[in-house]
Amino acid sequence: MDTLKSKFNLKGKVAIITGSSKGIGKSIALGLAENGAKVVISSRKQNAVDEVVDEFKAKGLEATGIQCHIGDAQQRTSLIAKTIEKYGQIDILVNNAAINPYYGPLEGSDEAVFDKIMDINVKAPWLLSNLVLPHMKEIGAGSIVNISSVEGLRPGFGLGLYSATKAALIMLTRNQAKEWGRYGVRANVVCPGLIKTKFSEGLWSDEKLVDRFTRSLPLNRIADPDEMAGLVLLLASEAGSYMTGGVYTADGGYMVSG
Repeated sequence: MDTLKSKFNLKGKVAIITGSSKGIGKSIALGLAENGAKVVISSRKQNAVDEVVDEFKAKGLEATGIQCHIGDAQQRTSLIAKTIEKYGQIDILVNNAAINPYYGPLEGSDEAVFDKIMDINVKAPWLLSNLVLPHMKEIGAGSIVNISSVEGLRPGFGLGLYSATKAALIMLTRNQAKEWGRYGVRANVVCPGLIKTKFSEGLWSDEKLVDRFTRSLPLNRIADPDEMAGLVLLLASEAGSYMTGGVYTADGGYMVSG
């Protein structure tokens, strides 16, 4: 009988993590690699992914870097093809890459911004997941972890379009779980709260805003990116083998705060 510790072991598994040259994506990739996975580091710039790969290899971890702008159909196809060429399989897909080009009221944006944010935050994870599905069906197993946000669960101010895409990603995940469970493929979604990354710097660099925000949180602080890795490891590994269609928050208690 496998021990619980062995169920977290990802040795022999191949994981693609989008948007993994920095921030939450990089922390997730490191966590999966430290637990034995061969990880594909992916972001828009090849030099950025190469830097991370060198860093991981210096730690004795298995990684390869594949440039991919997830909004580009050709690059999405290439990401999957190059991963198969390199490793022969895909066991885990973490759809982490996202954008938020606009902060402000719903009526203050335009259609071009809406289309762009929907393309990257919803359409690209849908299409990338569709591309990996045949490879997961082939082995009768697989884990898709989509990174959403608490903003997809609870409306705030100034992030309406972003929130709408993250809510859509949650429902996409639940439908993936419902439709693909028959193939042994699990799909779950993680909803982080405010994390100290470059992506959210406009929020956490405002000391007054952060002070007011953290005082309302049960844990009284914002998170570091590596605090998301453990939850994704659980969902990606055999330790989470009965978990699918789940929506998991890692938010310092934001969803239960006033």
